Amino acid sequence: MSNGPHAKLAELGLSLPEVVPPLASYVPAVQSGRQVYVSGQLPMVDGKLLATGKVGNGVSAEQAKDLAEQCALNALAAIDSLVGLENVVKIVKVTGFVASAEGFTGQPGVINGASNLFGAVFGEAGRHARSAVGVAELPLDAPVEVEVIVEVA
Repeated sequence: MSNGPHAKLAELGLSLPEVVPPLASYVPAVQSGRQVYVSGQLPMVDGKLLATGKVGNGVSAEQAKDLAEQCALNALAAIDSLVGLENVVKIVKVTGFVASAEGFTGQPGVINGASNLFGAVFGEAGRHARSAVGVAELPLDAPVEVEVIVEVA
């Protein structure tokens, strides 16, 4: 399938990473009916966080946007391992958490890193409802965390 999600990722110069192992008592993704719920994904590569700290104090908004894209890639890896990306019908909901320095209000722009990737990979099916939430702390001092709900065939 030359125009499928794996081909789109390749066109973008991206590939799916290994599924990030859970840090506690949960699974990376679970299917219920035609929905797949992906646990919150951190910007991890090869078992290591790409950055730590607060956005707006040590982590720039642009860097955080790239980190949100990595979170989205990790979410796609979890979906692919459970049901296969080719079975995704719709990205339904994205929730992004941004560890924010006091006064930082650019959470929507940060989470665009994830949203833009889903749009690039899935086209119209990648358009989704979304929340972008500023928080005081995230696990492991991560700057960004993204969770996703998708509809599958």
